[in-house]
Amino acid sequence: MNIIAFPAKTEWPALLTRPVQDSRDIEQKVIPILEKVKAEGDQGLRELALQFDKTELDNLAFDEVTIQNAGSRLDETLKAAIQQAYNNIYTFHKAQVQPIEKIETMPGVTCWRRSVGIEKVGIYIPGGTAPLFSTVLMLGIPAQLAGCKEVVLCTPSDHPAILYAAQLVGVTKAFRIGGAQAIAAMAYGTESIPKVYKIFGPGNQYVTTAKMLVSKEGVAIDMPAGPSEVAVYADDSAVPAFVAADLLSQAEHGADSQVLLISTSKKLLSSVNLTLSSQLEKLPRKDLAAKSIENSKAILVESEEEAIAMLNEYAAEHLILSVENAEAVSEKIVNAGSIFLGNYTPESCGDYASGTNHTLPTNGHAKAYSGVSVDSFTKKITVQNITVEGIKAVGPTVEAMAEAESLDAHKRAVSIRLNSLS
Repeated sequence: MNIIAFPAKTEWPALLTRPVQDSRDIEQKVIPILEKVKAEGDQGLRELALQFDKTELDNLAFDEVTIQNAGSRLDETLKAAIQQAYNNIYTFHKAQVQPIEKIETMPGVTCWRRSVGIEKVGIYIPGGTAPLFSTVLMLGIPAQLAGCKEVVLCTPSDHPAILYAAQLVGVTKAFRIGGAQAIAAMAYGTESIPKVYKIFGPGNQYVTTAKMLVSKEGVAIDMPAGPSEVAVYADDSAVPAFVAADLLSQAEHGADSQVLLISTSKKLLSSVNLTLSSQLEKLPRKDLAAKSIENSKAILVESEEEAIAMLNEYAAEHLILSVENAEAVSEKIVNAGSIFLGNYTPESCGDYASGTNHTLPTNGHAKAYSGVSVDSFTKKITVQNITVEGIKAVGPTVEAMAEAESLDAHKRAVSIRLNSLS
């Protein structure tokens, strides 16, 4: 990693800018896929699977027996790990389910809000080189807790861990469909695949573009997405080997993954660079990781205050604070997807099993978006109840405001009630 020492604040925007992704070319390839699935349904999906995946799909759905037997195809150690991760994620997310609280805003006027699970949600899990069964847990568990009636899974992978996780979280229907066509199927519905109201899950540029396009047509999505990223803030209390390992754990996602290291210690940055090279050579996915590291940055700053300001400007998906006063520093972070404190909290634990959700805002969207939670799978419906005492109390206020806005029918809806009581 090239060390950039003491950049001026005017240089920050260029240093912290993610690579610009021109989606116009990809859109031109994705739009015909969406249109084909919309027009031709299941048959369109079969033709696209043959065209892109060289796969003939007799049945679009995974059969129940395959899903039920998925656990028997797994090593017992992995099954136990998935179950432990399920328990931890469930425990953390269950605390997000809050009881209804009725608020009396004035005598006789009671308001409250209740959470209702989105009836139909879709989960997309990509194929590729990494079977992301952990994402099935991260998306399926909050859907389960939210009370979503229908949870549709689309994935081109038949990896037993994905299907076992789907069984654990209560996926109601699972289909062997991948790519932009899977997003289209869930957005529009086909003869076999139900139309859903909100789509979740990661994917390549084609999947991401498909999600953005269908969101313009009224289908909700989890959040805008870009390549995965990590920022690490480390001082002399950090262990260089740990920091290097954290950077590489992110870099191995792919060549476009973003890696940023910030420190007040030149010695620390140099030490991390040394161990980074030796660790990289041992990775099976070293070619992908090396390309990511080539595009990464190590920045030497003057002070903790400057580091915090830079981190808030970057708004990382994952932020690791390998500093002596990590929790105190974390209180000053206002833009981040998820924060990891100290030398013994690797991002990998959040990715898999500590309990927090790993579906997080990327590409600077942490300035305005939160990571996935139970709330992501619910709608909030407000309810109010006004008694005779209440309408007498609040009615004159509403009459005065409605009259001032020249909305006479609004005023009359109150006045007619008040007159009936006098």
